[in-house]
Amino acid sequence: MKSVCRRGPCRAPLSFSWLSRVVLWSTGREVHFLTCYQLSNPGRLLDYPAHMEGQIWFLPRSLQLTGFQAYKLRVTHLYQLKQHNILASVGEDEEGINPLVKIWNLEKRDGGNPLCTRIFPAIPGTEPTVVSCLTVHENLNFMAIGFTDGSVTLNKGDITRDRHSKTQILHKGNYPVTGLAFRQAGKTTHLFVVTTENVQSYIVSGKDYPRVELDTHGCGLRCSALSDPSQDLQFIVAGDECVYLYQPDERGPCFAFEGHKLIAHWFRGYLVIVSRDRKVSPKSEFTSRDSQSSDKQILNIYDLCNKFIAYSAVFEDVVDVLAEWGSLYVLTRDGRVHALQEKDTQTKLEMLFKKNLFEMAINLAKSQHLDSDGLAQIFMQYGDHLYSKGNHDGAVQQYIRTIGKLEPSYVIRKFLDAQRIHNLTAYLQTLHRQSLANADHTTLLLNCYTKLKDSSKLEEFIKTKSESEVHFDVETAIKVLRQAGYYSHALYLAENHAHHEWYLKIQLEDIKNYQEALRYIGKLPFEQAESNMKRYGKILMHHIPEQTTQLLKGLCTDYRPSLEGHSDREAPGCRANSEEFIPIFANNPRELKAFLEHMSEVQPDSPQGIYDTLLELRLQNWAHEKDPQVKEKLHAEAISLLKSGRFCDVFDKALVLCQMHDFQDGVLYLYEQGKLFQQIMHYHMQHEQYRQVITVCERHGEQDPSLWEQALSYFARKEEDCKEYVAAVLKHIENKNLMPPLLVVQTLAHNSTATLSVIRDYLVQKLQKQSQQIAQDELRVRRYREETTRIRQEIQELKASPKIFQKTKCSICNSALELPSVHFLCGHSFHQHCFESYSESDADCPTCLPENRKVMDMIRAQEQKRDLHDQFQHQLKCSNDSFSVIADYFGRGVFNKLTLLTDPPTARLTSSLEAGLQRDLLMHSRRGT
Repeated sequence: MKSVCRRGPCRAPLSFSWLSRVVLWSTGREVHFLTCYQLSNPGRLLDYPAHMEGQIWFLPRSLQLTGFQAYKLRVTHLYQLKQHNILASVGEDEEGINPLVKIWNLEKRDGGNPLCTRIFPAIPGTEPTVVSCLTVHENLNFMAIGFTDGSVTLNKGDITRDRHSKTQILHKGNYPVTGLAFRQAGKTTHLFVVTTENVQSYIVSGKDYPRVELDTHGCGLRCSALSDPSQDLQFIVAGDECVYLYQPDERGPCFAFEGHKLIAHWFRGYLVIVSRDRKVSPKSEFTSRDSQSSDKQILNIYDLCNKFIAYSAVFEDVVDVLAEWGSLYVLTRDGRVHALQEKDTQTKLEMLFKKNLFEMAINLAKSQHLDSDGLAQIFMQYGDHLYSKGNHDGAVQQYIRTIGKLEPSYVIRKFLDAQRIHNLTAYLQTLHRQSLANADHTTLLLNCYTKLKDSSKLEEFIKTKSESEVHFDVETAIKVLRQAGYYSHALYLAENHAHHEWYLKIQLEDIKNYQEALRYIGKLPFEQAESNMKRYGKILMHHIPEQTTQLLKGLCTDYRPSLEGHSDREAPGCRANSEEFIPIFANNPRELKAFLEHMSEVQPDSPQGIYDTLLELRLQNWAHEKDPQVKEKLHAEAISLLKSGRFCDVFDKALVLCQMHDFQDGVLYLYEQGKLFQQIMHYHMQHEQYRQVITVCERHGEQDPSLWEQALSYFARKEEDCKEYVAAVLKHIENKNLMPPLLVVQTLAHNSTATLSVIRDYLVQKLQKQSQQIAQDELRVRRYREETTRIRQEIQELKASPKIFQKTKCSICNSALELPSVHFLCGHSFHQHCFESYSESDADCPTCLPENRKVMDMIRAQEQKRDLHDQFQHQLKCSNDSFSVIADYFGRGVFNKLTLLTDPPTARLTSSLEAGLQRDLLMHSRRGT
């Protein structure tokens, strides 16, 4: 059994307005005015002539009354189905107790009247009894009739047809049946039966009709009703002491409503009770002035869900309560019908607000399925009311219910006072749990925790089990906790939510735990470890240099994150750019040297900056070292590094480093590697190393002959005795013919110590060579003159004497000549077929053509170059050395005058022959050379 409430609902403002003098009733499909109303006294009817004639009257919205003859004598009961246009009636056609049941189809007509589809007697047996109540199932398969003798008949099957239905006695008792109601739950159909003394239920959808007795007290006629789904279709029994609600198998809650119950009716979630009470009743507009001393009937409308009285008024002699067109209609014996119209939800809420009945307003809004925005507005007003009354705890609970609808700043401003900080904390906690908080809310909540010094709540807030349960901005929380000095909590958040930078900031800047910070970096993935070492490497190097250097070595060679002190060797290693970490060692040269040497040994392909820095570091150590043995060792290390071949692309940088630290051996080595022989020479000259000057000339003079000239000039400017070195230089100059003798004499003339004996041998040998060269040149001139005379004679013979061709063999196939044959003045002869096969032109000798073509190409090239006047002028204007441009063009024969005539006309035969002879002479001289 459910708990029984002995207190009735609280009284609330009226939720119904009234409208008087409208007489109507509706079946749900068509509006009818009925002639009979069942009273609490069974068998008593309204004293209307119409019903005594057995007629049923219909009254639609147009208020045009119509009716038809249903029975000959009287109509006692009517039941209109809600889902079908079927009307069931009970009445009498003859005197005596012999009630008949008629089923009317209001959609079909028979002679202008509704069609009566079935007629059968209501009494199941032979004993006469009066019908007390009637109910019909909406599926038209069940109809139950209650009688005053305590029996109930069940008509099972299609109630509109005789042959498809079966009537049987379902219940027998000693007390009059006062109420019946069908309840459908899935496929099971229950029938509630209430008498004046008990309540029971039957399962009528089965065969055996099992019975359950629910209670041992009943109610009067018309004092029972079936609720709607809002109350789970419970059966309501209105007794004089209480109103009981029943399920098919048990009794539910009860309500202690005072007064003798006359009518119970269910309407739209409301329970309507008409009762008689001799106590003072509420004033009503429906009572007459002279009726204050008579018994009054009170009509109460209860909202059972929200536990309040929606309406209460006093009426005189209520006959019945009807429901139609969304309103309640109260029929009184004085012939008036009073219409009660339900006020809209907003009006109800406003009335409740005025009375500060916010809890009741909330329940009402929920029962009316008000949207979330409307509910939030009610919660806000309720919270404001409680806040104004000083009930801050209750107010914040109402404000919490507005989260998601009401702007949080509205609530936060109310609880910023230090005395209400616990209320603000509760609101902010809920705001975070619903994931509706922003960074400012998180900051405020954490500040509340810190002000309250509630470490347990703080830990509960931040120590969530999974990432999905985090309802706040983690970074903001870390900032607030750090600022408040809750470093351990901030570290917990930073570590668990992978905010590595914040974790390291707190460890290094606040706690100063450098070892833990370095250990944490060693656990990070490669990218995070690299970036954090770049950021915090200097701080770590300053405090724990050795451990930091070890981590950097691993990070730049084969990094694997360490898990609980053990690195994952199966994962592929990563490698950072070691050059980017050199600035970290700014004040730690010893660790820097160890790091650089490690990188150069383990990773030979390290960036160039590693080797540059290592060279600079070794040179610094060498320059500042005082111990000779150590200095020699450092010298060897620096030279070894230079000879490693890592400075080919950065030659200048290495050279600058060696010069800055006055590392002479390194400078000379780099000069030699860079083929800077002039610089090597100048270096030895500056240091007056005469023997090294000669050595440099001997070693590199083949690649740069000017070294000997510079050596001669250098020794010539020296005032001390350098005859030995001058002689060595002159000997080499003479062998290689590097300088003119006159220039040598002029160079040595600057040396006051140099005498003629120094260059005597040189001059004698030079003059002898020149004499030999002059003799050779004169011999060559005589030979060229003789050759020129011979050629001119041949040309003259060709001009004046006939040419006899005495060749007997072909110059191509070397076979004996046969006619026809071809002869050229050059002396070559050919078979005609050989000539035609090999010649490219009829006018050219195939044998002489290649040489002649070379000469012709040279002549044409000179001709083309002579047309380069504009180009010559442009280069002449733009060049800084005009003489070199002129010399270049002159050397290419641009300024030579050469006339070349081919295929001359007969009018100029003499001049053409002269030109032809000149061409032949040129070609002949070309072949001779």
